[in-house]
Amino acid sequence: MNSHSDRFAPASEAEVTRLIHDSPLAWVITMTDADFRATALPLRPIAGKDSSVSAFLGHFAQSNDHHRMLRDHPRALLLFMGVNGYVSPSCMRDRTQAPTWNYASAQFLVDIEFIDDAAGRDAVLEDLVNAMEAGRENAWHPAEMGARYSLLANRIVAFRANIVQRRVKFKLGQDERDDVYADICAAMDAGNPELSAWMRRANTHRTVR
Repeated sequence: MNSHSDRFAPASEAEVTRLIHDSPLAWVITMTDADFRATALPLRPIAGKDSSVSAFLGHFAQSNDHHRMLRDHPRALLLFMGVNGYVSPSCMRDRTQAPTWNYASAQFLVDIEFIDDAAGRDAVLEDLVNAMEAGRENAWHPAEMGARYSLLANRIVAFRANIVQRRVKFKLGQDERDDVYADICAAMDAGNPELSAWMRRANTHRTVR
């Protein structure tokens, strides 16, 4: 029998990467015995040889002293919260069920490696902009900033976050009875279709589609 944690494991590495692409804004958290810092930053995943995420690229504002703490204490925790939503028993035929919350989340313990050369920093920025602008009508490019680009780029600190450990949890109805799962899917189809799509990909073994 699968353990409770195994039940909520992602269906594939592609789903973990999808989470990060869909919800790139993560909390970067650093704690020491005397202090802590927490900064919300958009992060870009780097895939390893087996297609799993092996690292992230990001940047701090130079004015944010979080990066100075990380130079002395390079280990950090990254927290990604993806699609999520409240599940009410009001949508279920079995009214004895309890409310719950479905979600996809990922935690990564990382070591921060700063990218201090201008070329490396520019590559991090261009990668992020290209990803965020992809598919947009009249997409924007940093070159349009002209001389302002160098001025502003010099005010950021780029980094690579190398993964040391990870904990990924996709609580998406895997523990529900088939009839309860079907009722939740029907409700999410109407009220939270993105969550419904994630639930269905996490439960491909079910007859409910």
